[in-house]
Amino acid sequence: MAVGDPHGIGPEIALKALAQLPAFDRDRITVYGPKAVLQHVAALCGLEPLLPRLSHVEAGTLAGRPRFGVVDPAAGASTIASATAALQACRRGEVDAVIACPHHETAIHQAGIPFSGYPSLVARVCGLDEGEVFLMLVGGGLRIVHATLHESVRTSLGRLTPALVEAAVRAGVRACALLGVAEPSIALFGINPHASEGGLFGPEDEAVTVPAAHALRASGLRVDGPMGADMVLSQRRHDLYVAMLHDQGHIPVKLLAPNAASALSIGADVLLSSVGHGSAMDIAGRGVADPAALLRTIALLSGIEARTA
Repeated sequence: MAVGDPHGIGPEIALKALAQLPAFDRDRITVYGPKAVLQHVAALCGLEPLLPRLSHVEAGTLAGRPRFGVVDPAAGASTIASATAALQACRRGEVDAVIACPHHETAIHQAGIPFSGYPSLVARVCGLDEGEVFLMLVGGGLRIVHATLHESVRTSLGRLTPALVEAAVRAGVRACALLGVAEPSIALFGINPHASEGGLFGPEDEAVTVPAAHALRASGLRVDGPMGADMVLSQRRHDLYVAMLHDQGHIPVKLLAPNAASALSIGADVLLSSVGHGSAMDIAGRGVADPAALLRTIALLSGIEARTA
């Protein structure tokens, strides 16, 4: 477990979640992050007795005391260092999967580190192209994989190709198998409203999502669409949904599972999951952060491990 941005709520929800786990489950988790920050947060939350019982690897060391709620490049660099250490350990076979607590994207960019969400870091550590690792949100009864993520709509439109959409779907299908759904029914969102309605609202779907859907169906996958995201989500008939743009997938999951979703980075040879909420700088350091989403994420990865053991 990487603690995320040390100036946010990541270290707090990490310790609170670990404190709620049975000893057997807690002992199977290694924490990656600055020890001084964990000590400070443990004192804040009355969890000092927990620290000697934790397996810990020092990573992302900060100079000085944590400055909770402050967006800081040093904290951004620490976030990447702790997550990278955990991912490298996973690739070496020392841990089975990685849980990453919330990051702060501005802090990471201020540190001069290219980053568009944890999937981009997973790709870099694994030596993959960024377009080979995707985000899947799981929550509220939905599984939604995103073909593009933290980028402008203009940039997303420039990157979307039939090949990218097909890769996102195939990564989502493999992730569904890990989640216990072997042959998922799949709904492909259109790029434009009403999936462009035959070109009425633009040429993008005819150029991208329509040929991707044809190719995926020809390969034997059960793919419906492209369809308008609003309409197909209202039906709730599919195991896996494929969003073209960040907000298409994030809004429904966060509406149905506010602060309670898991965010899987899929497509690489390691599995990382974060939570579907941010670093909550406004409440960091106050001892009031809720670890519920992190506990759900731990349970989700534990279920995957049990199915693949």
